[in-house]
Amino acid sequence: MPPLLRALSYFRSLAVTVPLAYLSTVAWGTVSLLISAFDSTGRLQHLCASYWARTLLFIAGARVTVRGAENLQPGRAYVYAANHQSYFDIPVAFAYLPANFRIMAKASLFHIPFLGWHLRRSGHMPIARHNPRRAARSLLEAATHVREGTSVFVFPEGGRSPDGALKEFKAGTFLLAIKAGVPVIPVTLNGTRAVLRMNSFHVHPGRVELILHPPVSTDGMRSHSADALCSQVRDIIASSYDESSAVSAD
Repeated sequence: MPPLLRALSYFRSLAVTVPLAYLSTVAWGTVSLLISAFDSTGRLQHLCASYWARTLLFIAGARVTVRGAENLQPGRAYVYAANHQSYFDIPVAFAYLPANFRIMAKASLFHIPFLGWHLRRSGHMPIARHNPRRAARSLLEAATHVREGTSVFVFPEGGRSPDGALKEFKAGTFLLAIKAGVPVIPVTLNGTRAVLRMNSFHVHPGRVELILHPPVSTDGMRSHSADALCSQVRDIIASSYDESSAVSAD
C-alpha cells in the first residue's frame, strides 16, 4: 500500500473505526449487564454478545465465511479449540459459531470495562496463564460446566501469535475435553490477523474464514492421552490454516 493511502487508512482507523468499536462495546455491554438481572442462564447475554460481535465486524469491514457448520450436532456440548491470531478472533466466534458457548480467555480481558463485566456476568471463565495452580483449577471448573451441557471455546496456543505462525498448543485444553468426556471441534481461523494484528490499532477491512472441522472423539481417552490429542487437533487446524492470510498492509 502506498504511504499516503496507508496514512489515510490509519487515520480512518483511529478517528472512526476504533471509537465506533468502543462505543459499540459500551452499548452492548450495558444492555448485557441490564439483561443479566433477569436471565440466569446467560442465553440472552450470549445473544447480546452475538449482536455486539456482528456490529464490530461490520464496523471493521470484516466479511466472514463459515465452512463446516454441518459438522455440529445441535444441542451437543463440545470443546472448541481454535488458533489465535487477533483480538478479532473472539468477535468472529461469537458472531458466527452456531452454538451457545462460554470462552476461556486470559484473565486480563475480564478487567476491561463493559467487556470484562459482560464476560463475568454471563459465565465466561478467566484463566491465569502465569499461575499453573489457578489455571488447573479453572480447567477443572470448566470441565464441570461442559459435563453439564455447556460448550467451551478455547485458544490452545495460550495467546495471540505475534508473527502469524501457528504456535505450539498447550495440552491443558485437551485434558479439559478428556475430563469432560466430550468431543473436540478443531476450529481454523484465517484472515483475522490481517484485519487487526497484535499490538496495533490499525484496522483493515478484509475477508475472514471460520472453518469448523469434524469432531474428534475423546471416548476411551485418559489423562495421559492429552498430548496425543493436542497434536492431532493442532495438525487438523494447521491443515486448513492459510498463513498468507495473516499478512496485513501495515
